[in-house]
Amino acid sequence: MAVIAGSRPGPPPLTGALEGALAGAARVVQRNLLVYRRTWRGSLFGSFLTPLLYLTAMGIGLSQLMASGGTTALGGVEYLDFLGPGILASSCMQTASFESTFPIMGKIAWRRNYEAILATPIEVHHLLIGELSWIGFRLTTMATAFMIVLTLFGIPRSPLALLAIPAAVLTGVAFAAPIMGFAATRHNDAGFAPLFRFIINPLFLFSGTFFPVSQLPDAVEWVAAATPLYHGVVLVRGAVLDNMPSTWPLHLAYLVVFTAITGYIAYRLLRRRLVK
Repeated sequence: MAVIAGSRPGPPPLTGALEGALAGAARVVQRNLLVYRRTWRGSLFGSFLTPLLYLTAMGIGLSQLMASGGTTALGGVEYLDFLGPGILASSCMQTASFESTFPIMGKIAWRRNYEAILATPIEVHHLLIGELSWIGFRLTTMATAFMIVLTLFGIPRSPLALLAIPAAVLTGVAFAAPIMGFAATRHNDAGFAPLFRFIINPLFLFSGTFFPVSQLPDAVEWVAAATPLYHGVVLVRGAVLDNMPSTWPLHLAYLVVFTAITGYIAYRLLRRRLVK
Protein backbone atom coordinates (compact mmCIF):
# COMPACT_ATOMS: atom_id res chain seq x y z
CA MET A 1 0.00 0.00 0.00
CA ALA A 2 1.42 3.37 -0.97
CA VAL A 3 2.14 5.90 1.76
CA ILE A 4 0.97 9.39 0.89
CA ALA A 5 3.68 12.00 1.51
CA GLY A 6 3.03 13.85 4.76
CA SER A 7 0.56 11.26 6.02
CA ARG A 8 3.12 9.15 7.96
CA PRO A 9 2.27 9.38 11.64
CA GLY A 10 4.88 11.12 13.77
CA PRO A 11 6.42 9.69 16.93
CA PRO A 12 4.26 9.56 20.05
CA PRO A 13 4.47 12.81 22.06
CA LEU A 14 6.32 11.16 24.97
CA THR A 15 8.90 9.56 22.69
CA GLY A 16 9.38 12.80 20.81
CA ALA A 17 9.83 14.75 24.04
CA LEU A 18 12.39 12.22 25.31
CA GLU A 19 14.33 12.32 22.05
CA GLY A 20 14.29 16.12 22.15
CA ALA A 21 15.52 16.19 25.76
CA LEU A 22 18.36 13.78 25.00
CA ALA A 23 19.35 15.71 21.87
CA GLY A 24 19.38 19.00 23.78
CA ALA A 25 21.34 17.47 26.65
CA ALA A 26 23.84 16.03 24.16
CA ARG A 27 24.49 19.54 22.84
CA VAL A 28 25.26 20.73 26.37
CA VAL A 29 27.66 17.80 26.90
CA GLN A 30 29.27 18.53 23.52
CA ARG A 31 29.85 22.14 24.54
CA ASN A 32 31.49 21.06 27.82
CA LEU A 33 33.66 18.51 25.99
CA LEU A 34 34.97 21.22 23.67
CA VAL A 35 36.02 23.25 26.71
CA TYR A 36 37.39 20.21 28.58
CA ARG A 37 39.75 19.20 25.77
CA ARG A 38 41.98 22.09 26.84
CA THR A 39 42.11 21.11 30.53
CA TRP A 40 41.80 17.29 30.66
CA ARG A 41 45.52 16.65 31.26
CA GLY A 42 45.52 18.46 34.58
CA SER A 43 42.36 16.75 35.84
CA LEU A 44 43.65 13.32 34.78
CA PHE A 45 46.83 13.85 36.81
CA GLY A 46 44.72 14.76 39.84
CA SER A 47 42.55 11.66 39.35
CA PHE A 48 45.56 9.41 39.89
CA LEU A 49 47.31 11.59 42.47
CA THR A 50 44.41 11.83 44.94
CA PRO A 51 43.97 8.06 45.55
CA LEU A 52 47.73 7.55 45.62
CA LEU A 53 48.17 10.12 48.38
CA TYR A 54 45.24 8.90 50.46
CA LEU A 55 46.06 5.21 50.21
CA THR A 56 49.75 5.74 50.84
CA ALA A 57 49.45 8.16 53.75
CA MET A 58 46.33 6.89 55.50
CA GLY A 59 45.87 3.40 54.12
CA ILE A 60 49.40 2.10 54.57
CA GLY A 61 50.65 4.43 57.29
CA LEU A 62 47.59 4.38 59.52
CA SER A 63 46.88 0.70 58.96
CA GLN A 64 50.29 -0.13 60.43
CA LEU A 65 49.30 1.66 63.63
CA MET A 66 45.93 -0.14 63.70
CA ALA A 67 47.31 -3.59 62.93
CA SER A 68 47.49 -4.60 66.57
CA GLY A 69 43.86 -3.61 67.17
CA GLY A 70 42.34 -6.37 65.04
CA THR A 71 39.94 -6.05 62.11
CA THR A 72 36.66 -7.18 63.69
CA ALA A 73 35.14 -3.68 63.69
CA LEU A 74 36.03 -3.35 59.98
CA GLY A 75 34.21 -6.50 58.96
CA GLY A 76 37.34 -8.66 58.97
CA VAL A 77 39.27 -6.71 56.32
CA GLU A 78 42.50 -4.77 56.58
CA TYR A 79 42.19 -1.02 57.04
CA LEU A 80 43.69 -0.32 53.61
CA ASP A 81 40.97 -2.47 52.01
CA PHE A 82 38.31 -0.78 54.13
CA LEU A 83 39.53 2.72 53.34
CA GLY A 84 40.11 2.50 49.56
CA PRO A 85 36.46 2.02 48.43
CA GLY A 86 35.28 4.64 50.92
CA ILE A 87 37.70 7.20 49.51
CA LEU A 88 36.48 6.37 45.99
CA ALA A 89 32.85 7.15 46.88
CA SER A 90 33.69 10.27 48.89
CA SER A 91 36.00 11.60 46.15
CA CYS A 92 33.11 11.38 43.68
CA MET A 93 30.98 13.32 46.15
CA GLN A 94 33.61 16.05 46.50
CA THR A 95 34.27 16.33 42.76
CA ALA A 96 30.56 16.47 41.94
CA SER A 97 30.00 19.07 44.64
CA PHE A 98 32.72 21.32 43.24
CA GLU A 99 31.53 20.89 39.65
CA SER A 100 28.02 21.90 40.76
CA THR A 101 29.03 25.13 42.49
CA PHE A 102 31.57 27.51 40.94
CA PRO A 103 31.34 26.24 37.31
CA ILE A 104 27.52 26.40 37.40
CA MET A 105 27.56 29.83 39.03
CA GLY A 106 29.95 30.99 36.32
CA LYS A 107 27.60 29.83 33.58
CA ILE A 108 24.59 31.44 35.30
CA ALA A 109 25.95 34.80 36.41
CA TRP A 110 29.59 35.49 35.61
CA ARG A 111 29.98 34.38 31.98
CA ARG A 112 26.23 34.05 31.27
CA ASN A 113 26.70 30.93 29.15
CA TYR A 114 23.20 29.72 29.98
CA GLU A 115 21.70 33.01 28.82
CA ALA A 116 23.31 32.50 25.42
CA ILE A 117 22.43 28.79 25.30
CA LEU A 118 18.76 29.45 26.13
CA ALA A 119 18.59 31.86 23.16
CA THR A 120 18.78 28.68 21.03
CA PRO A 121 16.19 25.85 20.98
CA ILE A 122 17.88 24.42 24.12
CA GLU A 123 15.56 24.52 27.15
CA VAL A 124 16.17 24.48 30.88
CA HIS A 125 15.58 20.75 31.32
CA HIS A 126 18.11 20.13 28.53
CA LEU A 127 20.62 22.17 30.53
CA LEU A 128 19.99 20.20 33.71
CA ILE A 129 20.18 16.77 32.06
CA GLY A 130 23.23 17.83 30.04
CA GLU A 131 25.11 19.17 33.06
CA LEU A 132 24.31 16.10 35.17
CA SER A 133 25.40 13.87 32.27
CA TRP A 134 28.61 15.86 31.95
CA ILE A 135 29.33 15.54 35.67
CA GLY A 136 28.59 11.82 35.36
CA PHE A 137 31.16 11.58 32.55
CA ARG A 138 33.78 13.41 34.62
CA LEU A 139 33.09 11.14 37.59
CA THR A 140 33.37 8.05 35.38
CA THR A 141 36.86 9.04 34.21
CA MET A 142 37.90 9.81 37.78
CA ALA A 143 36.41 6.59 39.22
CA THR A 144 38.09 4.54 36.49
CA ALA A 145 41.48 6.05 37.32
CA PHE A 146 40.75 5.43 41.01
CA MET A 147 39.90 1.80 40.31
CA ILE A 148 43.22 1.35 38.51
CA VAL A 149 45.04 2.63 41.60
CA LEU A 150 42.98 0.35 43.87
CA THR A 151 43.97 -2.56 41.65
CA LEU A 152 47.65 -1.62 41.95
CA PHE A 153 47.22 -1.85 45.72
CA GLY A 154 45.55 -5.28 45.34
CA ILE A 155 42.28 -4.20 46.95
CA PRO A 156 39.53 -5.43 44.52
CA ARG A 157 38.48 -9.03 45.21
CA SER A 158 36.87 -9.91 41.86
CA PRO A 159 35.95 -8.46 38.43
CA LEU A 160 32.61 -7.48 39.98
CA ALA A 161 34.55 -4.61 41.53
CA LEU A 162 33.90 -2.76 38.26
CA LEU A 163 30.32 -2.28 39.50
CA ALA A 164 31.80 0.14 42.02
CA ILE A 165 32.37 2.65 39.20
CA PRO A 166 28.67 3.25 38.37
CA ALA A 167 27.84 3.12 42.08
CA ALA A 168 30.41 5.84 42.79
CA VAL A 169 29.18 7.91 39.84
CA LEU A 170 25.57 7.66 41.07
CA THR A 171 26.73 8.78 44.51
CA GLY A 172 28.34 11.88 43.02
CA VAL A 173 25.36 12.73 40.80
CA ALA A 174 23.09 12.43 43.86
CA PHE A 175 25.01 15.38 45.31
CA ALA A 176 25.30 17.30 42.03
CA ALA A 177 21.53 17.65 41.54
CA PRO A 178 20.65 19.47 44.79
CA ILE A 179 23.82 21.58 44.75
CA MET A 180 23.03 22.79 41.22
CA GLY A 181 19.64 23.85 42.56
CA PHE A 182 21.35 25.64 45.43
CA ALA A 183 23.71 27.41 42.98
CA ALA A 184 20.68 28.63 41.04
CA THR A 185 19.49 30.51 44.12
CA ARG A 186 22.80 32.33 44.66
CA HIS A 187 23.85 35.69 43.21
CA ASN A 188 27.50 35.27 44.27
CA ASP A 189 29.76 32.53 45.61
CA ALA A 190 29.43 33.52 49.29
CA GLY A 191 27.25 30.50 50.10
CA PHE A 192 29.65 27.87 48.75
CA ALA A 193 32.24 28.07 51.56
CA PRO A 194 29.65 27.26 54.29
CA LEU A 195 28.29 24.48 52.06
CA PHE A 196 31.67 22.75 51.95
CA ARG A 197 32.60 23.63 55.53
CA PHE A 198 29.39 22.53 57.27
CA ILE A 199 27.96 19.85 54.95
CA ILE A 200 30.43 18.30 52.52
CA ASN A 201 33.42 18.08 54.88
CA PRO A 202 31.44 16.59 57.82
CA LEU A 203 29.88 14.04 55.45
CA PHE A 204 33.36 13.16 54.20
CA LEU A 205 34.45 12.45 57.78
CA PHE A 206 31.34 10.83 59.31
CA SER A 207 29.59 8.80 56.57
CA GLY A 208 31.55 5.58 56.83
CA THR A 209 34.59 6.48 54.74
CA PHE A 210 37.21 6.19 57.49
CA PHE A 211 35.42 3.99 60.06
CA PRO A 212 32.08 2.15 60.38
CA VAL A 213 29.22 4.46 61.32
CA SER A 214 28.27 1.86 63.96
CA GLN A 215 31.12 3.32 66.02
CA LEU A 216 29.24 6.63 66.29
CA PRO A 217 26.66 7.47 68.99
CA ASP A 218 23.19 6.23 68.00
CA ALA A 219 21.79 9.69 67.21
CA VAL A 220 24.75 10.61 65.00
CA GLU A 221 24.68 7.17 63.36
CA TRP A 222 21.09 7.74 62.21
CA VAL A 223 22.01 11.13 60.76
CA ALA A 224 24.98 9.61 58.91
CA ALA A 225 22.83 6.77 57.57
CA ALA A 226 20.34 9.30 56.14
CA THR A 227 22.91 10.86 53.82
CA PRO A 228 23.57 9.76 50.21
CA LEU A 229 27.29 9.26 50.86
CA TYR A 230 26.63 6.54 53.43
CA HIS A 231 24.59 4.53 50.91
CA GLY A 232 27.19 5.13 48.19
CA VAL A 233 30.02 3.95 50.45
CA VAL A 234 28.09 0.75 51.30
CA LEU A 235 27.54 -0.05 47.60
CA VAL A 236 31.08 0.80 46.48
CA ARG A 237 32.72 -1.07 49.36
CA GLY A 238 30.50 -4.12 48.81
CA ALA A 239 31.37 -4.24 45.10
CA VAL A 240 35.12 -3.75 45.56
CA LEU A 241 35.41 -6.28 48.39
CA ASP A 242 32.93 -8.74 46.79
CA ASN A 243 30.87 -8.57 49.96
CA MET A 244 27.68 -6.83 48.88
CA PRO A 245 25.11 -6.69 51.70
CA SER A 246 21.66 -8.17 51.14
CA THR A 247 20.21 -4.67 51.58
CA TRP A 248 21.93 -3.34 48.45
CA PRO A 249 18.60 -2.74 46.59
CA LEU A 250 17.55 -0.35 49.35
CA HIS A 251 20.81 1.60 49.10
CA LEU A 252 20.51 1.78 45.32
CA ALA A 253 16.84 2.82 45.47
CA TYR A 254 17.69 5.55 48.00
CA LEU A 255 20.28 7.08 45.66
CA VAL A 256 17.99 6.89 42.59
CA VAL A 257 14.96 8.38 44.35
CA PHE A 258 17.07 11.07 46.05
CA THR A 259 18.58 12.07 42.70
CA ALA A 260 15.18 12.15 40.96
CA ILE A 261 13.55 14.31 43.64
CA THR A 262 16.44 16.76 44.03
CA GLY A 263 16.88 16.86 40.25
CA TYR A 264 13.28 18.02 39.83
CA ILE A 265 13.77 20.65 42.53
CA ALA A 266 16.94 21.80 40.76
CA TYR A 267 14.99 22.09 37.51
CA ARG A 268 12.37 24.30 39.13
CA LEU A 269 15.01 26.54 40.72
CA LEU A 270 17.02 26.83 37.49
CA ARG A 271 13.87 27.65 35.53
CA ARG A 272 12.88 30.33 38.03
CA ARG A 273 16.35 31.86 37.78
CA LEU A 274 16.89 31.64 34.02
CA VAL A 275 13.44 32.10 32.45
CA LYS A 276 12.10 35.63 32.83
